[in-house]
Amino acid sequence: MASWSSKKALIIYGGWDGHEPDKVAEIFKLALGAEGFEVVTSDSLDVLNDGKVLKQLDLIFPCWTMGKLSDEQNENLLDAVQSGVGLGGVHGGMGDAFRGHTNYEWMVGGHFVGHPSVGEYEVTKTDVAHPITDGFPDSLVYDSEQYYMLIDPAVEVLVRSQYHYAGKTCSMPIVWTKEWGKGRVFYSALGHVSSEFIDYPAVKEMTVRGLKWAANAL
Repeated sequence: MASWSSKKALIIYGGWDGHEPDKVAEIFKLALGAEGFEVVTSDSLDVLNDGKVLKQLDLIFPCWTMGKLSDEQNENLLDAVQSGVGLGGVHGGMGDAFRGHTNYEWMVGGHFVGHPSVGEYEVTKTDVAHPITDGFPDSLVYDSEQYYMLIDPAVEVLVRSQYHYAGKTCSMPIVWTKEWGKGRVFYSALGHVSSEFIDYPAVKEMTVRGLKWAANAL
């Protein structure tokens, strides 16, 4: 393990290629580096095999749609966040990662189940005053997959959307935070492909703030 002089972040990328995990990982490696983080990236889940090393981190950013963890990897990740390591991520890279690992899904605070709506939809900031959404527009028209997710009712919702499907409308959380033991968890459902963080700079900025918050750096 390297000797760290600043906040330490690990980005793990891989899984389904449709979410461009390598490109998303590079965007946030550069963005976090510009914020003073020392960032290591890994395209292998083997990095989760050493629980002691994980607990030396400040932030873990999973960018791995679908995929499977070993029991040991799953427990090491859960324990690291429980001990105080931050967890943050976007879209399917964190909200559709490691299907079937129910404790992982509980830790994240929600899990993808579908996106029957694709196109323009409005995301709206809630009235929760939070440093993550400081400066984020009150509403934003976003063009992408609109995730439908199963949600932990204990999450603190920062951004939501109105989901219209099958003649019904519901309020769907888009960005939220929660705690897992001593660890802070940040999740955003935005960011299907890497270009969205270029097309919507407010979303990128909000995401960076969320990652910093999870790492106790905001």
